Amino acid sequence: MTTTMTTTDPGLAMPAGPDTTTATGPRLGIPPTQRTPLRRPADDVTDADADTTSSPSSPPCGSSPHDARAHGFLPERPPVRSMIGTWTRLDALARAAALAPGREAAIAIVERAHHAEELSALRQRVSRLSPRNAEAAAMRVAVIAVSCGWNGLDPQAPAARRIADEAFLDLWAAVAHRIDHDQFVALPTLALRNWAPERKPRKHIPIDQLARTEPLVPIVRWAPEGQPLSRLDRLMLAATRLEAHGIWLFRLAETLAGRAPDDSSTPTALRRLVRVQHALRAQLRSEAAELAAAPTTPQQRAVLAALAEQGALEPPVLQAADAVLGVGGRRPGDGRRQHLRRHLPAPHRAWLSAMDRHCAPVRTLAHRGGPDAATYREAQESLIALRRTYSSLVHTAAHPAPATSVPAAA
Repeated sequence: MTTTMTTTDPGLAMPAGPDTTTATGPRLGIPPTQRTPLRRPADDVTDADADTTSSPSSPPCGSSPHDARAHGFLPERPPVRSMIGTWTRLDALARAAALAPGREAAIAIVERAHHAEELSALRQRVSRLSPRNAEAAAMRVAVIAVSCGWNGLDPQAPAARRIADEAFLDLWAAVAHRIDHDQFVALPTLALRNWAPERKPRKHIPIDQLARTEPLVPIVRWAPEGQPLSRLDRLMLAATRLEAHGIWLFRLAETLAGRAPDDSSTPTALRRLVRVQHALRAQLRSEAAELAAAPTTPQQRAVLAALAEQGALEPPVLQAADAVLGVGGRRPGDGRRQHLRRHLPAPHRAWLSAMDRHCAPVRTLAHRGGPDAATYREAQESLIALRRTYSSLVHTAAHPAPATSVPAAA
């Protein structure tokens, strides 16, 4: 029996208004790289693409600028649940690597695929993938890389050839080139592109509403079929739901962009930002008991530790809040922020950098007095508490002994 989780938090159903639905500051959409459409053979098209590629409601990648107010940093459409043709081998490799008892076993799986020339066959077909299927392939490559302990490698670096399987590195580099993102082996890829609704949803439902209201299941499971989801599975799904519930945060961020600190609407938007962050914290805490009771393995804990060491575990929605409130770094562009952001796609990094610039006037409230400054500091404190709650959830997932709850954040 498949275990699923679904949560609907009424605290996030905020009233619509100019402070949450429109951005009065500069538009922060960044157009992604334009690509020339490629004709693809039948075995490089998924069933999901066949159903929706020609739909007028699903514009091709690159046809419009990224708008974080539409769906945050979630994909525009549900991730590809299953690949077909030659790419079923990558599906199988990812699933086998995720279930491997240790890194050595995962590496052996990759080496067998190399000797069978499966990896080179996949490498030759990367250029035929649609952008959406390339992202699906990237998620599966990311699962294999972290399972083998290779997530910290640059696939094109000469030193990597002495550590990792060379054919897999070639496939990894080709996929990275196809999606124009070199450091995709991180939480945004492993979580935000590794979920699917358990049942077929209504058509045209917004992606954030879909991820909030429908039971979700992982595409590549870190637990065997027929067994309960593992802690790592549940943590990844919790990160996806956090992003979906955080859509109001993105809208408020765009609202605050370009606002003067003494603008009459600024404290209203900040108070709503506090409400959203409190609701996100409650959402995470609702996940804690089931996550703590879920099974885990040393291999899964090693995956979490490796991602944490690379600074690749913070959800994008928390980075968006930090870009507005300036909690994570002393000034825009400092090393820590760029270290966390390097795992995001280029349009998302550009959106966050623009938010750094355009929210600078609001951040001057940190050095002022009065009720507006107090509201700003309350927003900062609520983000700190939210981050601590998320960190406690990660700690629970990585801990070998069962825990009963997430520690309360200060």
